[in-house]
Amino acid sequence: MHITQLNRECLLHLFSFLDRDSRKNLASTCPQLQDVFEDPALWPLLHFRSLTELKKDNFLLSPALRSLSICWHSSRVQVCSIEDWLKSALQRSICSRHESLVNDFLLQVCDRCPNLASVTLSGCGHVTDDCLARLLRCCPRLRALRLENCARITNRTLTAVAAHGRALQTLHVDFCRNVSAAGLRRLRAACPRLTLRAEHSAAMIPDQPPRGSHAPSAALRKLLLR
Repeated sequence: MHITQLNRECLLHLFSFLDRDSRKNLASTCPQLQDVFEDPALWPLLHFRSLTELKKDNFLLSPALRSLSICWHSSRVQVCSIEDWLKSALQRSICSRHESLVNDFLLQVCDRCPNLASVTLSGCGHVTDDCLARLLRCCPRLRALRLENCARITNRTLTAVAAHGRALQTLHVDFCRNVSAAGLRRLRAACPRLTLRAEHSAAMIPDQPPRGSHAPSAALRKLLLR
């Protein structure tokens, strides 16, 4: 029996065991398998381990998506998570491209995936409060939002959770240094049923603008980034 003789249910089950690249490669062999690849039922879960994976065309964003995670564990995370005034021009340029990539992707998620129930973002130092506020507004069924080492997240995200996270049951803001203890207290008061975890966030030193108008020298940046 040839694979194309299998019914739709069997083909979807077969595809479900393959990684994204393998699904894409198999789909390229014939229109029938390409049609299976484009079936939203095949894509309820998406997990990305690097930002470059977001640029590939080996997945589908659709209302069927229920769980999304982007966990970026790389030496570049350290650079992109530090304060902008400590970065060199080259580092700022790289981080700007990463920021555009992540935020553009999340905007697509907002437009195409209204039924999301769980989102995990780890090491995404480019994600902004505005992007997460839009995600909360566009995904009213979101029940779990887990953020770890997202350096640009501030109390504004906590305010957005209180305003728009009506279905949210779990919120983690671990190692998010610009979230304050006061902001966490206000959120707990506004959403007493929310399971809130903030490991080390309020205890970390928040971003601060440099004193004076002069940027640090290359030697100072190197010392501070050790």
